[in-house]
Amino acid sequence: MSDTIFGKIINREIDADIVHEDERCLAFRDINPQAPMHILVIPKKPIPRLADATAEDRDVLGHMMLKAADIARDEGYGDAFRLVTNNGEAVGQSVFHLHLHILGGRSFSWPPG
Repeated sequence: MSDTIFGKIINREIDADIVHEDERCLAFRDINPQAPMHILVIPKKPIPRLADATAEDRDVLGHMMLKAADIARDEGYGDAFRLVTNNGEAVGQSVFHLHLHILGGRSFSWPPG
């Protein structure tokens, strides 16, 4: 598996408040939430960045997007949530294991950042 903090969460070496798990992905609450709902969705396969994904990752990427919508709905934010993924350190990626941030429960500005 991956030696990142997310790989350690997948391997249960580090505790997390898990809200969803299946054979392809894991979702858990962010330890430093930026909104009332801030959940991370990660693939179980270690993909460092979205730019590193390949055509064989298409199914897991789509699965993660659909699960993010399900999770937002289950959390009561199905009508208004934001998905964010950072690709690279220059734009804020700090853990190099692909992850989606599901954010909801407050207003967001546009453009982000």
